[in-house]
Amino acid sequence: MKLDSKIPEGPLAEKWTRHKFNLKLVNPANKRKYDVIVVGTGLAGASAAASLGELGYNVKAFCFQDSPRRAHSIAAQGGINAAKNYQNDGDSVFRLFYDTIKGGDYRSREGNVYRLAETSVNIIDQCVAQGVPFAREYGGLLANRSFGGAQVSRTFYARGQTGQQLLLGAYGALNRQIANGKVKMYTRTEMLDVVVIDGKARGIITRDLTTGKIEAHSAHVVLLCTGGYSNVFYLSTSAKGSNATAIWRAHKKGAFFGNPCFTQIHPTCIPVTGTHQSKLTLMSESLRNDGRVWVPKKAMPGLKSKDAINLPETERDYFLERKYPSFGNLVPRDVASRNAKQVCDEGRGVGSGLAVFLDFTDAIKRDGESVIRAKYGNLFDMYQQITGENPYKGPMMIYPAVHYTMGGLWVDYNLMTSVPGLFALGECNFSDHGANRLGASALMQGLADGYFVIPFTVGDYLANIGWNDKIGTDHPAFKEAIDGVNERVNKLLTIKGNKTVDEFHRQLGLTMWDYCGMSRTEEGLKKAKKIIQDLQAEFWTNVNVLGSSNELNQELEKAGRVADFLELGELMIDDALNRSESCGGHFREESQTPEGEALRKDDDFAYVAAWEYQGDGQPEVLHKEELKFENVKLTQRSYK
Repeated sequence: MKLDSKIPEGPLAEKWTRHKFNLKLVNPANKRKYDVIVVGTGLAGASAAASLGELGYNVKAFCFQDSPRRAHSIAAQGGINAAKNYQNDGDSVFRLFYDTIKGGDYRSREGNVYRLAETSVNIIDQCVAQGVPFAREYGGLLANRSFGGAQVSRTFYARGQTGQQLLLGAYGALNRQIANGKVKMYTRTEMLDVVVIDGKARGIITRDLTTGKIEAHSAHVVLLCTGGYSNVFYLSTSAKGSNATAIWRAHKKGAFFGNPCFTQIHPTCIPVTGTHQSKLTLMSESLRNDGRVWVPKKAMPGLKSKDAINLPETERDYFLERKYPSFGNLVPRDVASRNAKQVCDEGRGVGSGLAVFLDFTDAIKRDGESVIRAKYGNLFDMYQQITGENPYKGPMMIYPAVHYTMGGLWVDYNLMTSVPGLFALGECNFSDHGANRLGASALMQGLADGYFVIPFTVGDYLANIGWNDKIGTDHPAFKEAIDGVNERVNKLLTIKGNKTVDEFHRQLGLTMWDYCGMSRTEEGLKKAKKIIQDLQAEFWTNVNVLGSSNELNQELEKAGRVADFLELGELMIDDALNRSESCGGHFREESQTPEGEALRKDDDFAYVAAWEYQGDGQPEVLHKEELKFENVKLTQRSYK
């Protein structure tokens, strides 16, 4: 199958404008004849459901949380990028486009990324109109700060709660449509399969997480807005409920999976403290505006924060500032993470040995504690509550952790997967960030997709199929899908083995972190593949899931999600094995420069890897979408 990205012809800056004009429209009076399913109500899902409801479509929105306000989008801290150039520091749409392409190590589409940069300016206006309380300068203008991978200040923020405030704005818009009767909201409801009939997505199968009831829902089109799959690593900064089930079931129904091995390691997270942990906590990248990252020049095992304040400057190594003088502590996340790992591997890590310092002493001396408290107060409070240490009096300890997934379902320019009628928005698609996402760009993509892209592209698809092209839930394919879901649920409950779901999940996560985490080798990846295959086989014969299916059963929920993580983990390993280059968050030790930086192989790997499911136990087929670069020059990334 030839992948058609549907990137419009013409100059880069005109592609999206021309494309919107060429898309077919749905008459306002006909919009009420179309049904749309939106799965997930984070920033991408809530904004899409609200926008489509406002346009007049009949929308069903689903989330497994008890409220859309609990979507993981709420956890985003530092900010959202937009090329407003309020600082008059040289920013522009093209510069944001270039920084994003370069930050992703030249593994994303020019057309998609430029559209993202172009629509970013509209997002801020939309959110301000909704009442999102962005930080402002003394004179009342919106404030900006810097984030990694950029030399301009383009990040809009609401202290360290930007995701929460943006989500509340989208949630308000969504509630308006719920009140108007245009959106029907299904909370505590998890999608367990997508129904494909005659090659088109026709609906979904869901389970009520309170009663266990399995139901079918049909629509003209299905939008997946279900976030990323960082929890395949068990320990990540994602919410415990974040999972890959929706996109994985879609993948098994024909949707290609793009670049699954591209996962992001965030450099500023609170370090692991023991096996008792079930998740990790992010410290916003915005902290690197004022915090300085360092370790001792010589190994000092067990060095604590309270002792570090007395260490002379001459005995400190501000390694990011030393190696990357142009960007300093604001290098992209993949670069900062690998360097933190490197100094810890050298034996210069602090605390447990797997941590580096993030020090605000100089910033507090320069600006005063009150200024730092105004910028980052909630983040400092959170750090102190978790660690028991006061970051105003000594440096934080941080270490990289899994935070985001650039991979996801393959989509074309219209955000449609390889299954007609099935769209993927936000983090659950692969489209905009290449091999590494720049900080403050996740919120930008989610809202761009939901508010400013999907209302146009979904309309085109619906106009082409017509309002009468809908299949009801009485079709045999829906009954077959329900039977398949029930069979899987019953199988999980009847194994009655000796290991808990969490034991399998923890072992999978440790394997993924050790062999498919910050650095990877061919030998390690092959070892991981065998371990995961053995885990899969043991899971289906030895997992113990307590309770029944007709009640609230969180062990059953976890079991289904971990079963999918086990399969996805193997595909991530296959993708990492195939890509024998280093790029962005995918660092193959066999492919690095003499300075230890990622060494790309553009002649061999300048493509999107799109994997096609072939059946249980069968190797997936790789399709390649060649990437074309007409507006930027492929060069080895340098932040020095």
